[in-house]
Amino acid sequence: MDQGNKTFIKYFIIKGISDVPELQLPIFLLVLLIFLTTLGGNMTILLLICTDHQLHTPMYFFLANLSVLDISCSTITLHKALLTFMTGDKLVSYVSCLLQMFFFLSFTCAEVLILTAMGFDRYVAICNPLRYRTVMTDRVCCGLAGICWVVGLLDIMPCLLKISSFTCYSSSEINHFFCDLVPLMKVSCSDISSLQLYVMIEGVFLSAFVPCMLTFISYVFIIRTILRISSSIGRRKAFYTCSSHLTVITLLYATLAYQYFRPIDYIALETNKLSSLFNTTVVPILNPLIYSLKNKDVKSALKRRLNISKHVFKNHPI
Repeated sequence: MDQGNKTFIKYFIIKGISDVPELQLPIFLLVLLIFLTTLGGNMTILLLICTDHQLHTPMYFFLANLSVLDISCSTITLHKALLTFMTGDKLVSYVSCLLQMFFFLSFTCAEVLILTAMGFDRYVAICNPLRYRTVMTDRVCCGLAGICWVVGLLDIMPCLLKISSFTCYSSSEINHFFCDLVPLMKVSCSDISSLQLYVMIEGVFLSAFVPCMLTFISYVFIIRTILRISSSIGRRKAFYTCSSHLTVITLLYATLAYQYFRPIDYIALETNKLSSLFNTTVVPILNPLIYSLKNKDVKSALKRRLNISKHVFKNHPI
């Protein structure tokens, strides 16, 4: 690329979800509604798990971690989009852009690993129910969650270091609504071949393929055990407890595969932006809905909290 077209920048311009003036207000209201619903739903799940002793089990411990990650991902990505709608300021500093990309990818990687840990939890619960309490101890659960968080942060560190070493960009405008890996690679005029290789090998293999295969193996044993259950009611109950988890991982893996696990030359930024929007809005909002609407324990805990609140307000009126 000609040196005259190369730009050394301190700020990026975030193009946003859409630059059509007539769509600005509807998009802002829709994104704001989704963001508030995501925060409200995941905060409700998190508070129920923290305050209700009947939800102090390994399954809900991992679900609480998932809610924290969903809140973090939505806040990191959507806050800038909402501020841009309100202020019109599309500038983001170079350092802030890299940090936004780093934390979003780190939390996404940690979410994949947490879902893998949840698959292992379901495997032990269904395939070895008598040993469940001795295997899934508090120490084991905290250790698994800690590994997921740490690996998520360390896994993306090479991407951050490589991108921070890029010396120039062909444009300061990022065709996205937040700083993501693919749009940054698209506007870089530095050599991105090593980063592409890292993303394809390490990102696909360690961050996606290995967790996916571990989850798949867990469910092979789970399904085999379920099919051996003589009672049809027992089989339905077992499948029911796993269906929420399967729904979430299917949605997450599908969107991540479409966003990142393709050669960059074949990725169109407009369609990539739409898939990112789905991943950062729809998936986090579906998690609390799936786990609350399909989960009797969560619904029972919510009813207990509401009854306690009614009792408190009745005895101590404002």
